[in-house]
Amino acid sequence: MKEITEKTYLKWFRDMSFWRKFEDKCRSLYLKRKIRGFLHLYNGQEAIPAGLTHAMDMSQDNMITAYRCHILPISMGVDPRIIMAELLGKKTGTSNGIGGSMHIFSKKYRFYGGHGIVGGQIPLGAGIAFADKYFRRKSVTITIMGDGAVRQGVLHETFNMAMIWKLPVVFICENNKYAMGTSVKRSANVEEIYKIGLNYGMPSYPIDGMNPEKIAKSAFNAIERARNGNGATFLDIKTYRYRGHSMSDSESYRSKEEINFFKKKDPILSLKNLIIKKKWETVENLNIIENEVREKVDSCVEFAEKSDYPSLQDMYDVVYDEKSYPFLDF
Repeated sequence: MKEITEKTYLKWFRDMSFWRKFEDKCRSLYLKRKIRGFLHLYNGQEAIPAGLTHAMDMSQDNMITAYRCHILPISMGVDPRIIMAELLGKKTGTSNGIGGSMHIFSKKYRFYGGHGIVGGQIPLGAGIAFADKYFRRKSVTITIMGDGAVRQGVLHETFNMAMIWKLPVVFICENNKYAMGTSVKRSANVEEIYKIGLNYGMPSYPIDGMNPEKIAKSAFNAIERARNGNGATFLDIKTYRYRGHSMSDSESYRSKEEINFFKKKDPILSLKNLIIKKKWETVENLNIIENEVREKVDSCVEFAEKSDYPSLQDMYDVVYDEKSYPFLDF
């Protein structure tokens, strides 16, 4: 794994601050009705992509996730301007403005969604890993799910096959404690999610999801295990989301005291405090970084708002490969 230095921490602070402000801007645009449909924000979970991408081989490894998917593709290298354009339904977006918030894709950067069906991405991630093994590629697929998705039956089928075939895949649970509004405690007898993988002989571990260094080290070991032909690993990354499940969430299932307790563990604030404590950067320069990322977010919005909406013909060109559309009756 690449060495973790003060430069790494400064990069994490810049990236994670940008991701947080990007999501805050998305919330603002949603309230202004410029973003429509569903919107699932990532606030509080930023340490996960920071740690994962430090551990990954960004020239060949893949990632697939569920519908809380704006920040993860940015971490993989996708231009945040075209992600913002997708959110606003514009033609310049990652899916030509037709996929929207839950369906961000980038073949170029090996980011395979953005999936709206709970748990639907789990077997797809194993399928991508199977293809890599079949064609003797050295790529590893990071397959991310929420704590609600681990209750889906398809996870068990996938875990079983992944271990039988020693697939180059790392399963990640973004365990933010709630499946929409249902707590982990209410949804299963076994609250320690990582133990699910142990039933299949899969190395499985709980990880502090508010610390990018701990995530990077654990993920690197799992990725290298997969790359060397030893099969899958399951990481239960314990995190917390500061916003509701989606913009329509009233959050009646948790208290303000609970949210404030976890905000004291804010991964971005922890980074900032450590950087200042270690004297790697001054408070003034960190404030400059925060202003710079605000300007970068504003440039994403400007690009998206100036872009055109897709036409009706664009929809057919993107969705259907066959140009004659013989199965449609106009």
